[in-house]
Amino acid sequence: MTFWIVSIAVAAACSALILRAALRARAAGAEENADLQVYRDQLAEVERDAERGVIDDAEAERLRIEISRRILEADRKGRATASGSGGLAVPLVAVLTASVGAFALYMWVGAPGYPDLPIAERISRAEEIRASRPSQAEAMAQIPPAPAPEADPAYVTLVERLRAAVAANPDDPQGQRLLARNEAALGNYDAAIAAQRRLIELLGDKATATDYATLADIYVLAAGGYVSPEAENALAQALQLDPKNGMARFYMGLMWAQTGRPDLAFRFWKPLLDEGPEDAPWIPPIRSQIELVARAAGVDYTPMPPAGTRGPDAAAMAAAADMTPEERQAMIRNMVEGLSERLATEGGPAEDWARLITSLSVLGETERARAILAEAQSRFAGHPQDLEKLNAAAQRAGLAE
Repeated sequence: MTFWIVSIAVAAACSALILRAALRARAAGAEENADLQVYRDQLAEVERDAERGVIDDAEAERLRIEISRRILEADRKGRATASGSGGLAVPLVAVLTASVGAFALYMWVGAPGYPDLPIAERISRAEEIRASRPSQAEAMAQIPPAPAPEADPAYVTLVERLRAAVAANPDDPQGQRLLARNEAALGNYDAAIAAQRRLIELLGDKATATDYATLADIYVLAAGGYVSPEAENALAQALQLDPKNGMARFYMGLMWAQTGRPDLAFRFWKPLLDEGPEDAPWIPPIRSQIELVARAAGVDYTPMPPAGTRGPDAAAMAAAADMTPEERQAMIRNMVEGLSERLATEGGPAEDWARLITSLSVLGETERARAILAEAQSRFAGHPQDLEKLNAAAQRAGLAE
């Protein structure tokens, strides 16, 4: 409320100053008109004195010239004042336009009710939030107990046997890995966390990025979607071992979003969304939230639609039916060039690269298709599923050796 009181007071003061200046201009104009009338009266008086012989002709001429000069000067100043003031209508319209425009602009881009937050202060607050956020144990303690998921009795029996086997041989990494996975599936997150941590301990330097990302995943599931400091530490370990690990990158972006740094969250999520694949488990949550994250980060961003929905629309297909073969070929080439340009500048999932490779081979541009294949294989190195899609496209295009 204080903000609005101060804003209205400032706007009123500025409006008053503008209107006061306009009134002064009008008053100055009126004063110039009064002076002009006085000079005209003086000129008439000189004419009467000359007729009565009070003053000689030389003196009368001198006075006429002097008074005429003053009349011209007064008339010039009066015209300048009149053209500069324009009456009260113009300043009134200007004041109203500025006031309404400022209010509309603030309601559009501002945040009514919130104090001013410079970027440095926002970053400082985000760091405080991140440093003081609840631990894993505190977060799990705040979550109400959830009903145990319904499970096949035969599956439960197998898990019980697995628990017994692991208890009998606690130093078996494979047993701990299986136990962590199955305890998490049953919602026994404490047991799943203990088993996954024991697995990493047993593996030592041989623990992989996936092992650490899985531990972070269990932490987050146990905390109801919250990324705790313990989960963040596991994610940092995973990204140190494999900076391209998708699960770790997704959860790290989620952590930044939860701690007031949407700009950093966007940096993690946008490349993930561009790279795909579309069936990766982190793609749907990113698609549902990335526009909000981008807006909070001050980024104008609209994600590309999922692969498979970027082809020509129904109207384009209908128009293509009436084209000559040459026109249809030109349309296809334009679409292929558009896809090539987008992938070169923005990147995209493996499905789009595979589609480009296939399209170029159909157009007879085999060498270019080979070059695109090599570039795509380099981009998706370390992602076996994506490489399989690219290799399948190369096989269809007759590029496989």
